[in-house]
This record gives sequence, structure tokens and C-alpha cells, in this order.
Amino acid sequence: MRADFGAALDTITRVAGVRGAMIVTREDGLIVTDSLMAGVRGNAVAALAASLAKRVGSASVASGAGAPRFLHLQGTNGVLLAVPAGDDMLLVAIADPAVNIGLVRLELIRGAEAVR
Repeated sequence: MRADFGAALDTITRVAGVRGAMIVTREDGLIVTDSLMAGVRGNAVAALAASLAKRVGSASVASGAGAPRFLHLQGTNGVLLAVPAGDDMLLVAIADPAVNIGLVRLELIRGAEAVR
């Protein structure tokens, strides 16, 4: 694991309410590295994040809005947040419903810039 990957994940997981973070491949949702709390199903979350990024990306480009820079999926029991990290990866965070979305988004964007 590259040192910048670990530093990016560490900063994100320090935000109160974040259950974990990971770097996944954008194309197939494979986990490059992760920092997850026990009970978080990393493989399922990684696959979901990659699939969402592809589908939302295609729809966004087709609509003329361009490539998405931030994905936010709000569920009943938590949130999934993702940002592109370079051309072929996503930086993903899983968090509690009451997490400070703005702070997590800021740390995701900073982390994505560090791992490019």
C-alpha cells in the first residue's frame, strides 16, 4: 500500500460517524486498500460504489452536465460517499446517517487529490 493511500484513509476515518473508507478500482469495484470497522461488508460496498459511479457518470455525461465529482447515496441506516481519485480509482466512505457530510466530503476531496 502506498503511504499516501494510508494517510488519505486515516484522515477520512477520523471524522466522527465514519464507519470506514476505501480506495476501489472504478472499472470493477475491486478494493485496492481499506480501513473499515468490523461488520462493514467492504466487497459489497466497493462493488456498489463502482457500479453507481459508472451509471451516474454515463447519465451525467449524456445529460451534458459532465463527469460527476461527488456521489452521495443516502440510505436509511447510513450514507455512501465517493469521489474520483485519478482516472481509474474511487475514494469511498461509509458513514452513519447523522455524519457531517460536508466535512467528510472535504476530506474525500483532499484524499483523492493526494492519491492521484
